[in-house]
Amino acid sequence: MPITFTPISRASEWSGNSWTISSDDELAKLVAQVALGQSHFAKRVLVETGFRPSSPGSTTLQGAVKLLSASDPKKPYHRDGWLFQVISWIAAHLQQPGGLIMEPHMIHAHKGFDGVHVHLDGVTGHVERVTICEEKATQNPRNMITRIWKEFEEMERGDSDHRLLSEVIMILRLGSGIDVDKAIENLIWKNRRGYRVSITVPTKADYLELFEGYDTAVAGDVSKRGSEVLPLTNMRDWMAAVSAKAIDHAKKVVQANV
Repeated sequence: MPITFTPISRASEWSGNSWTISSDDELAKLVAQVALGQSHFAKRVLVETGFRPSSPGSTTLQGAVKLLSASDPKKPYHRDGWLFQVISWIAAHLQQPGGLIMEPHMIHAHKGFDGVHVHLDGVTGHVERVTICEEKATQNPRNMITRIWKEFEEMERGDSDHRLLSEVIMILRLGSGIDVDKAIENLIWKNRRGYRVSITVPTKADYLELFEGYDTAVAGDVSKRGSEVLPLTNMRDWMAAVSAKAIDHAKKVVQANV
């Protein structure tokens, strides 16, 4: 698989993983499938050995290339942000095979949750936990994280409960055989939520200092505070290279179907 994981943590404050990209090519192929509107098939590739997705139509290529391109090469922030959210989605499926995970956005700079994961209790069928994700490609991770803490504090106050509930219902409806009414019973009022920060960092980042203040922004058990990092030496250059690989792969799979 294209990403491997090494656990990281700090006592009772937070826990998570450091990611290593084991194959840029394999990662780019999955990203290309998502960009072509085939996230359903990309998910099956991640969990089913030998699964081969169907070929996309040529009409999907233009939109895929747009997603994988920076309109201004000097300002690739939106392209890189979208790409990192897809990488985080791939990582989440590798960590939770078959999980109920919000599909990737299909536009740059989407206004809303970066990601939402829904965990069901295997006995009762109720929602056990909803994990709200912030997924950021940045060259200044500490500055970004201090902004994320403010957003998490707002979510803890319930400022986004209406949007969260709507998103959870949409995710549950994609699951097979799920009783949606039963699953969301008392969801918001019992405060069954956790958080997951996924962020790019320099290769020699001090993770202990990076997530300082997490337990202040989000109180409670350490399981509520997830921290995922992707160390990269030259983040912007790497994002551009993976995007170029993904565009090449998207063109190949579309041409093969013409």
